[in-house]
Amino acid sequence: MKYKTITVFTNHRDADLVASAMFDAGAGGVSILDRQDFFDLVKSDVIWDYVDESILLASDEVKVSTVADIDDGGFAVRLAARLGEMKEAGGIAYGEIIEDEIDAADYENEWKKYYKPIPTKNITVVPTWIKYNPAEGERIMRLDPGMAFGTGSHATTRMCLDLLDVGGKDVIDVGCGSGILGIAAKLCGAESVYMCDIDAQAVEFAKKNAELNCVDAEIECADLIAGERTADFIIANITADILMRLSKDIGKHLRAGGKIVLSGIIDSRLDEVAECYGREGYEVLQRCAQEDWRALLLERRQD
Repeated sequence: MKYKTITVFTNHRDADLVASAMFDAGAGGVSILDRQDFFDLVKSDVIWDYVDESILLASDEVKVSTVADIDDGGFAVRLAARLGEMKEAGGIAYGEIIEDEIDAADYENEWKKYYKPIPTKNITVVPTWIKYNPAEGERIMRLDPGMAFGTGSHATTRMCLDLLDVGGKDVIDVGCGSGILGIAAKLCGAESVYMCDIDAQAVEFAKKNAELNCVDAEIECADLIAGERTADFIIANITADILMRLSKDIGKHLRAGGKIVLSGIIDSRLDEVAECYGREGYEVLQRCAQEDWRALLLERRQD
């Protein structure tokens, strides 16, 4: 199978906005090469022991890229339209959209090169191709993201993992991608897990990752809104626009006293999403922030 990389050069300030535009255009995952991230890491309290030295040689330009099917000629068109909307609304800076053909094997190897074990509050996400010895009592998840979004490296996913309070609960993971959040929920003590995604390829990777972790979960290619399933805890790590579209209907899937985690929200749109759910009767229990991304833990107000 043939794929193509879609690359846009921007600056440090606008990198997450360009990445968000790629997700809005249909990207399953996005890579950001920004040497400023390294300098920020040096100044932080985060413990680290490895850096790819090539990032230090990179220019001040930030490289934002994703991978699409070679036959998806509409992706660049959708991306250009979304970037144009953002530029008109807020002055985002970006260069031309560059397309380069690659082999699937090349894409897989490039992805693996930068993917390391990722510790979070509740679980450590470990790629299948890395040997890892967990500490005593450390909960780990083995993951092969393949072509699906959800590796644990992105701030939106890490915040969801930190907010998992699912012991003994029935959980729904909306837009499951690689299955990382639903699988983590089950490994963290959820009674049952249902995962759905409208991307058939993502569903296949989610099923493989569930099997890899010996997790029993129902996973299907479906739109949650079309079903009648209910749960005590719902996770939705998507984009602000889709989260707001879900606001009117997601409540019918949430049991009394249940909670929802919303993530995938760029900082500039946090209040917009919170107000949207507030109008539907939800109370914000917790706001989380990592980098330029935000997440919300919500509970429906009792009448």
